[in-house]
Amino acid sequence: MNSIWQGRHDGDDALHHRVFQRINVECDYEVISTNDFVLHGFAVDEGVARNKGRVGAQKAPDIIRRNMGNFPVIRPYFSLLDFGNTECVDGNLEKTQQGFASKISTALLKGGKSIVLGGGHEVTFAHYSGIKNAFPDKKIGIINIDAHFDNRKPEQGVGATSGTGFWQIAQEGEINSLHIGIQRNSNTLKLFDTAHQFGMKYILADEIFFENLPSIYQRINDLLVSVDVMYCTICMDVFNASISPGVSASAYNGIFTDAAFMHLYKNILRSDKLVALDVAEVNPEFDVQDRTARLAATLVNEWFMI
Repeated sequence: MNSIWQGRHDGDDALHHRVFQRINVECDYEVISTNDFVLHGFAVDEGVARNKGRVGAQKAPDIIRRNMGNFPVIRPYFSLLDFGNTECVDGNLEKTQQGFASKISTALLKGGKSIVLGGGHEVTFAHYSGIKNAFPDKKIGIINIDAHFDNRKPEQGVGATSGTGFWQIAQEGEINSLHIGIQRNSNTLKLFDTAHQFGMKYILADEIFFENLPSIYQRINDLLVSVDVMYCTICMDVFNASISPGVSASAYNGIFTDAAFMHLYKNILRSDKLVALDVAEVNPEFDVQDRTARLAATLVNEWFMI
């Protein structure tokens, strides 16, 4: 694992530190302290395969790690613990999600902040389940930055997929979610109808522009004040194919990480209620010069700098 975490070495004092110099890979869950960033890789794309998507996302976590290592450390206090990857070797996605959730809940109960590198977007239900296990009596809010609702009902004989996460969450009770970047040409009327039935709030991709930020802030803050803890999940297929080509389902008209997006994104990261963040659907098989992996790494690093 140490061979993955590399970067430019400018010196050993804290002012020169980069992320790779502060990573701890020789650790167990007992060493987690409050506000440590706790990293897990979800090297799984069984849900993508079941959803008839382009597989390859299972190879993403280590490539994203390589793109994270050289970022400079900005926070005076910064600790990142890496607990390696979870794989789905037997095709049993449900069992894999359950086991992964147990790892997440352990980390959160120790006071850590959970970061997960996917993997397919079937990581959503696994990550959420871990949060719910850790905070069974708290109201959990979810911000899903995605072109898709991922609220499909599982097909008979197929089971959970990368597109069923929010349907699964809704079956466990009230769902408190805001979906940012939704594309009308990527979701059927049935999926919009399901979103309305479940009470899933959403912001369309074409609503994300600078002049509309006050309205977007209001909708984000409405969710934040109504919940106890927050989870943010990012599907990389929400972004334009020019900056995020390596995904399971590319979007020619996806959003950009321009000033408007970064303002609303940092507004989410600044919340003290945020306990978990993941990036999903990076597919190295279709990436170009690690653009998608690098973007995913950058979005995670933004939390390190808040």
